[in-house]
Amino acid sequence: MLSRPATLILHQDQKVGEVDPRLFGSFIEHLGRAVYGGIYEPGHPQADADGFRQDVIDLVKELNVPVVRYPGGNFVSGYNWEDGIGPKTARPRRLDLAWQTTETNQVGVDEFSAWARKAGAGVMMAVNLGTRGPDAARNLVEYANHPGGSYWSDLRRANGTADPHGIKLWCLGNEMDGPWQIGAKTADEYGRTACETAKVMKWVDPTIELVACGSSSRAMSTFPSWESTVLDHTYEHVDYLSLHTYYGNRDGDTPNFLARSLDMDQFIRTVIAIADTVKAKKRSKKTINLSFDEWNVWFHSNNADKEIKPWMVAPPLLEDHYTFEDALVVGSMLITLLKHADRVKIACLAQLVNVIAPIMTIQGGGSWRQTIFYPFLHASRFGRGKAFNVVVQSPTYPNAEFGEVPYLDAVATQDEERGTVTLFALNRSMDSTLALDGMLGDFAGYRVLDHITMTHPDLKATNSFDHPETVLPQTGGDAHLDGNHLTANLPPLSWNVIRLATQA
Repeated sequence: MLSRPATLILHQDQKVGEVDPRLFGSFIEHLGRAVYGGIYEPGHPQADADGFRQDVIDLVKELNVPVVRYPGGNFVSGYNWEDGIGPKTARPRRLDLAWQTTETNQVGVDEFSAWARKAGAGVMMAVNLGTRGPDAARNLVEYANHPGGSYWSDLRRANGTADPHGIKLWCLGNEMDGPWQIGAKTADEYGRTACETAKVMKWVDPTIELVACGSSSRAMSTFPSWESTVLDHTYEHVDYLSLHTYYGNRDGDTPNFLARSLDMDQFIRTVIAIADTVKAKKRSKKTINLSFDEWNVWFHSNNADKEIKPWMVAPPLLEDHYTFEDALVVGSMLITLLKHADRVKIACLAQLVNVIAPIMTIQGGGSWRQTIFYPFLHASRFGRGKAFNVVVQSPTYPNAEFGEVPYLDAVATQDEERGTVTLFALNRSMDSTLALDGMLGDFAGYRVLDHITMTHPDLKATNSFDHPETVLPQTGGDAHLDGNHLTANLPPLSWNVIRLATQA
C-alpha cells in the first residue's frame, strides 16, 4: 500500500462563519414510504398512540436533525393542504400526479407538526405555488401560526390543536423551473407569484422566514439567469434562495464520483455571486443566504421505480440501498456545506426515511441505518459551532471534468462551549494512505479525543436489516497531537473524524 504526504494548516483567522444548526436538516415528502410505512404506521409494534413509529423517532433523534422540510418536493405543487386536516375518516383520497400514487391524507400539517415535536425537530413547510398561490398560502400560515380568534386558527383549535404550531421556516413552492413540475413557471411568472405570496404570508406572521426557489439543478438551461430574475422580483421579501443537487455513479467511474463535491462547491459559489450581484443592483443592505434544501446521492433505484404500477398507496419508490462509496460522497458533500457555512444556513438531506434515506424500515418490522447515516451523524453531532477552512496541500489525480482533484478534502469546526475542535477529512485515493501533517497554529492546548475512521475493502458494500453492521465507523485511528502539530494516517478511501478537546 502506498503512502502519500498531505499537509494542512489551521488558524483562527481562517474562520468561515457560524454553523447554523439547520445545516443538518432533512426532508420528508409524501412520496413512497417516507410517510406511510416510514414515520407513520398505525398498528406497528412500535407505533405510539398517534401511529408514529418510535424506532424511527429514536433514529431521527440520534441524527439530531433540527428541521425537516415537508410535504414536498414535487408533491407540494399539486397539494391542497386542507385535505389533510379534520377527521381522518372524512379526508379525501387524491391522485398524486407528481409520483403517480394515491394519497390518503391521513397525515397532514397537524400530524406532521406533532411528529416533528416528538422527534425534536422544527418544521420547514412548503406551500403550493404550482396549482395554487397567495390565498392558500396565507390561509395555511394563519392555520398553523395564528393563536386564535380567526377562521383558520379557530378551525385548527376545533381540530384538536389549541396552541399554534409556530412554524417559522417556509418554502415558496418547489423546483418551479422544472417542466416535470405541476404548474411550472418562467422565472418572471414565478418571481411575481413568489413575491405576492411572500408579502401576504409575512403580513399574517411577520416572524417567519421564507425560501424562494432557485434552479432545480445547476444543469438547468435557465441557470443562473433564473436566480437573477427571481431575486429581482423577491429580494426584499425573502430570506433564502434554494439549491438542489443529486449525484450518482451510473457509469462506474469512482474517481469522478468522489470528485462530485467540486461541482457542488462551484454551484454554491455561483449562486452566492448572483445573489450579491442583485444586492448591489438594488443597493440593498440585506444579504440573501442559501438553503441547500435537497442534496444526496440518488441513482440506484431509478430502474426499479419504472416497474412500480401507478396509483398505489405508498409504494416502495426511490429506495436506494446505499454503498460505502456513496457514504464517502455524502461525507464530502457535508464538508462542502461546512466550507460555506457563512452563506449556506439551511440544508436538507433528501430524504430522511426509506426514500433516498439514511434510515430504512420494514413494514411491520424493524429498521436500520444505511451507510450514509454515519457521516451525517458525525457532522450533525460534531460539526456545530464555528466552521474553519483549512489550507490543504495534497497530491492530486487528473480528472477530465474537474482537472486536478486533491486526494484530501477537509474542513474544521470549533465548539467553544464544549471545548472541542473537529477535523472532517476524506481521502479520495483508491490505493494510498495519506500521511497527514497538520499545523494547528493558534489552536493550542488541545489533545486528541478520538480519531474515527470509516473504510471498507468493498466500495459496493451495503447495510441491510439482516446485516446492519457491514459498514460501520470505527474508533481508534492513529491521530496524534504534539503541541499544535497534528499527525495522522488516513487510510485509502476513508472518511475520517479527528476530534480534539481542551486539556483536562
